[in-house]
Amino acid sequence: MSLAVDERSWLQRHRMTVTPLLFLLPGVLFFLVYVINPIIQSFNISLYEWDGLGTATFVGFGNYEELIDDRAFEISLWNNLKWLALYLLAIPAGLLIALFLNQNIIGIRIYKSLFFFPFVISQVVVGLVFSWFYLPREGLLNAALTLFGFDTINVLGDPKMATYGIIAAGLWPQTAYCMILYLTGLNAVNPEQIEAGRLDGAKGVRMLWYVILPQLRPATFIAFVVTIIGALRSFDLISIMTNGGPFGSTRVLSFYMFEKALSEYGFRMGYGSAIAVVLFLIMLVFIIYFLWSMYRDERAARH
Repeated sequence: MSLAVDERSWLQRHRMTVTPLLFLLPGVLFFLVYVINPIIQSFNISLYEWDGLGTATFVGFGNYEELIDDRAFEISLWNNLKWLALYLLAIPAGLLIALFLNQNIIGIRIYKSLFFFPFVISQVVVGLVFSWFYLPREGLLNAALTLFGFDTINVLGDPKMATYGIIAAGLWPQTAYCMILYLTGLNAVNPEQIEAGRLDGAKGVRMLWYVILPQLRPATFIAFVVTIIGALRSFDLISIMTNGGPFGSTRVLSFYMFEKALSEYGFRMGYGSAIAVVLFLIMLVFIIYFLWSMYRDERAARH
């Protein structure tokens, strides 16, 4: 009887700690099983030469050594860097659109719906729409170029232009996502600070830089995280629009990993896992930086 009383009193004393842990437990278990466990398995498989069915042969870091001299891997890595650099344009573009939509003008709800539309449609649909847009003869892009007296271009058929054409397609929905983040942040901007800025003579760019943007730091932080992760794991648009072509010029690491591990001419699970590990390590650098930034900001806020 005394044991029951002691146990009940312990739960009562620690209920503020135990209750959140019980709510977090299912999510943590799913995270361990479906995220951490596959990451560990990928590291393990990358040390073997395996076709997914037969006996795996241990090769150590042989797959990683092969990556060093793999021209297709080098192209994929450079394309990922291009995605990273150009995809970040979605953040200032989303901010500018959000500032425009945060006004009380006639028809603003229609404008919001039009800018919000790319975010709710599938990436597959986006890829198909831009594939039609880039068509050499029937596409809207070349129709507009012809109208203004320019020569037609084959965006997806040119190895030098195809990657940039796909990135432009990806920027359309990504800009809409950043816009939504900034619209939410603008609704939380303190009007008293804006009024104080006006009294101090701040307006236009100075008002934006010194008063509004500091209050949008949380939205900017999330926009950076989501945009960088989206750029690194880009796959669906490439698969739909070019399937890695022409001549493999639009491959990125995630698509090359799929080609090597799972495509018709692949089934090199160990080599594909090595590519996946490299991609994960690149993403890990950014994840650690973002987590450190969050921790630093929270410490600064507490002190």
